[in-house]
Amino acid sequence: MVRNSTILAAAVAAAIAAPASAQTLDPALKDYKQVSGVSGSIKSIGSDTLNNLMTLWAEGFNKMYPNVKVEIEGKGSSTAPPAMVAGTAQFGPMSRPMKSAEIDAFEKKYGYKPSAIRGAVDALAVFVHKDNPIQCLSLQQVDAVFSKTRKGGTNKDAATWGDLGLTGEWASKPISLYGRNSASGTYGYFKEVALFNGDYKDSVKEQPGSSTVVQAVASDKFAIGYSGIGYATADVRPVPLSSKTGEKCAPANAAAAYSGDYPLARFLYIYVNVNPNQPLDPVRGEFIKYVYSKQGQEAVLKDGYFPVTQAIAQEDLSAKKLM
Repeated sequence: MVRNSTILAAAVAAAIAAPASAQTLDPALKDYKQVSGVSGSIKSIGSDTLNNLMTLWAEGFNKMYPNVKVEIEGKGSSTAPPAMVAGTAQFGPMSRPMKSAEIDAFEKKYGYKPSAIRGAVDALAVFVHKDNPIQCLSLQQVDAVFSKTRKGGTNKDAATWGDLGLTGEWASKPISLYGRNSASGTYGYFKEVALFNGDYKDSVKEQPGSSTVVQAVASDKFAIGYSGIGYATADVRPVPLSSKTGEKCAPANAAAAYSGDYPLARFLYIYVNVNPNQPLDPVRGEFIKYVYSKQGQEAVLKDGYFPVTQAIAQEDLSAKKLM
């Protein structure tokens, strides 16, 4: 599945009708209404990027239905498809779309494709230490920093901060690289879009989770790393990015993600096994409705991601016959 960043950003922008105020909820989102007859258990296996958000959704859902047991396991997006195929998880959160081979394995088992809901929007951030003065990076420069293949087209490796234009004490300092491991959907997404499907440098220090990437960058003045914007802290700073060298850089914020100006904007997905010939069981159906409610999208804001609109909610709920 090959997509360049411009196509991907345009797809996100086309799918999202931006709220009037980028950091507020779409006023058309509806309050969740509690119903009777909801019981059982839910297990979620998948994305670390979505781990905190799935937990917030679960906590809110449990307030409505205290007898429902919810378990959350977030070890990476690649763990979601096999868990869905095996039937050990009811939900498979992923920070990237399923690959064709993953979809094929699911369809071979069940006879139909997995369904996805778009629960939130993320600006995948390139973080530096809070004291780093870098103001703008193009994806081509990001590629030169993280990739040994430099498929973005730059001729020179970016090994020091001076290679990216910084002067003074920064000029000669080697860039310390932090990233995710290969089980992560963020690892795959960053490789595909920011590295133009190239290969990571061997010097990238792989971390087991989004928060550990941010912690590493926070404790290393000359570091750079990538993680979902929801894991931002006061000790790191997301660098504004551009799709091409020479273009204006866009910040990793909601407005730029909705418009498509930020080149690493993406949906955060939750995959679910929906038999097209059968209604969803109440516990899964109501959980999805909760995600798309006003309360569910307030949790998105609380976790530092960007909410989807009522139009997205209606489209996905209608596809699951939940409207």
